Amino acid sequence: MKEYFISKSRRLRSTSYTSRIEEQGVTAYTIYNHMLLPTRFGGPLEELYHHLKEHVQVWDAAGQRQVEVNGKDSYKLVQLMTCRDLSKAKVGRCYYAPIIDDKAKLINDPVILKLSDQRWWISLSDSDVELFAKGLAIGNNFDVNIFEAKIDIFSVQGPKSFDLMAKVLGPKIRELKFFGFDYYEFGGSKHLIARSGWSKQGGYEVYMEHTEAGLALYDKLFEAGVEFNVKPGAPNLIERLESSLLSYGNDMDIGDNPLECGFDKYVNLESEVNFLGKEVLKKVKSEGVKKKLMGVKIDSKKINVTGSINMYDKNNKLIGELRSGSFNPMFKQVIGIAMVNKPYFKDTQEFQISIDGNNCTGKVCDLPFI
Repeated sequence: MKEYFISKSRRLRSTSYTSRIEEQGVTAYTIYNHMLLPTRFGGPLEELYHHLKEHVQVWDAAGQRQVEVNGKDSYKLVQLMTCRDLSKAKVGRCYYAPIIDDKAKLINDPVILKLSDQRWWISLSDSDVELFAKGLAIGNNFDVNIFEAKIDIFSVQGPKSFDLMAKVLGPKIRELKFFGFDYYEFGGSKHLIARSGWSKQGGYEVYMEHTEAGLALYDKLFEAGVEFNVKPGAPNLIERLESSLLSYGNDMDIGDNPLECGFDKYVNLESEVNFLGKEVLKKVKSEGVKKKLMGVKIDSKKINVTGSINMYDKNNKLIGELRSGSFNPMFKQVIGIAMVNKPYFKDTQEFQISIDGNNCTGKVCDLPFI
């Protein structure tokens, strides 16, 4: 596939780490929340996949923006936007919480951090939420403040991330529980660090608020990480599909509802909390979904998915569409995530698909792959 350059501008914002990663050899960007997001640091994608699964990488993840909601009615607004019951949310915890509209369609699938009883961060996937939140606040006359916080995340991912972070910040950070966060001192500043990240290899996300001290911590990780074979990196398509980590805008979007995307445990219809689209989701659950995200395995060694690709059964009936895919070295074939139509939800369902003009066969499977 031919590659094209991205023209930088004020509209496509750089991050606090852009100068660092360009010195470190970034070779490709995409755009995420109107910001530059690195996607490649030279070498084959498969080579970077193996490094992530064996060692440790530091990612510029600043495209994951934080919409702050604070004030007397902050909980009311945050709860109105998500189908997950946050009534018992605790300070110091992160919550995966799909945001939906009045038709129960997905606006975003962020992680929400509770910083205090009247202060929340909505840590976004790739869609605009700030204006959506402001519209709801104005329409409901909520007493809140809503703005994009000046926070640039960098992520430390991979099995050796725990050793590296303990070496730099001390052994206490090993006590941090998954999807928990706390504050750790470095360079004279406190840094909010969560045990989270967009890989299944384990690691942390550093919510950098104090730029000078944050960049010093970023640099220190590379200095101290030589023994752990640390490298700059980015979210890896092979690893994220293998781990069944969904990507908003790729695997699902505003045309889908959370039950179709397998988010059942984050849809709390029996609770007393009020949220947009609740009655719609009750009806969907009662009637059953008419499409749902599933895994697929395809008899091919390569694929490039830049748009949905239709899948057909042996009678040439449309059974769904492939939304993401990549060759996987563990399965030795292409695996992907597809939206499959009812009644083709069986994990024995076979299909045909055209990849770069070649007809290939595949089979539907359940998620996760592993």
